[in-house]
Amino acid sequence: MGTKLLGYQATLCEKAELSGVAVHSGEQVSITLLPAAPNTGVKFRRIFDDGTATEIMAVAGQVGATDLCTMLGDPAGIHVATVEHLMAAFWATGLDNVIVEIDGNEVPVMDGSSRVFIDAIDEAGMTHHAVKRRYVRVKKTVRVEIGGSWAEFRPYQGTRFEVVIDFDSPLIGRQEFKSDINGDVFRGELADARTFGFMKDVERLWASGHALGSSLENSVVISDDHTIINPEGLRFRDEFVRHKTLDAVGDLALAGAQFIGCYASYRGGHRLNAAALKALLTDRTAYEVVETPEKRERVFSGDFVTVAAAPAHAPWIL
Repeated sequence: MGTKLLGYQATLCEKAELSGVAVHSGEQVSITLLPAAPNTGVKFRRIFDDGTATEIMAVAGQVGATDLCTMLGDPAGIHVATVEHLMAAFWATGLDNVIVEIDGNEVPVMDGSSRVFIDAIDEAGMTHHAVKRRYVRVKKTVRVEIGGSWAEFRPYQGTRFEVVIDFDSPLIGRQEFKSDINGDVFRGELADARTFGFMKDVERLWASGHALGSSLENSVVISDDHTIINPEGLRFRDEFVRHKTLDAVGDLALAGAQFIGCYASYRGGHRLNAAALKALLTDRTAYEVVETPEKRERVFSGDFVTVAAAPAHAPWIL
């Protein structure tokens, strides 16, 4: 029993290029996804106007802020923000090794979901390295609480997300998404779910320098009378919790390796996801690193064997 997982690392066959508006800064940003060698992991290469570049690993130890989005690097210096939708696309497609060249401080929001990124990866194509992929297998429950919110990792023979949200809005209220998740499930159930926000928060966000690029083309907007402003309405009846689950997938991809276990959260967000991941990775008794025991493309989660070393790019000491 268990979720089918890919046993070998993968990268792109060729580069993929995308551009769009950054949801918070409002700036136009271009990104190029480049093939990378085995054990590279995900690296953001920030390209500056003078041609210089700085690389930031997409790992939990590089998370610099979690206000409204997940930011890697120094919030007061070199950073790349709003990485979660792109990271979720990497997780869903099984893309382990990639360099993301970016000419701004924020990943473009595209339509507010992961769909455009997945389509770009599919178009570029993927190839497998002759190097085994390693996973984090949860061995014991690890829980964090922040105010009235909580999140925890639990042992589980597969990869499962159980996300519950509870908003003080009759349009949203309490919603939950609970499912074993693999690439196919993500594509069908989560990839199209868009980010969302309330009109009543817009002026406050603008004043703080956020949501300057937000529009009905990239966000679901809820009016003061709790109706959807977007003419096309929702893509899913429960699109809100599906997007929160998409965010969680992207945030947890910053482990530097996919995990085998169950992640559950109540009234969570980027801050809680980051705190739970840090709690797991800093407790060496809470997980083990595993890989497939023999050469095969797909294996079940219960088939993995424990290995001594973590992936070279994973942040096991935070």
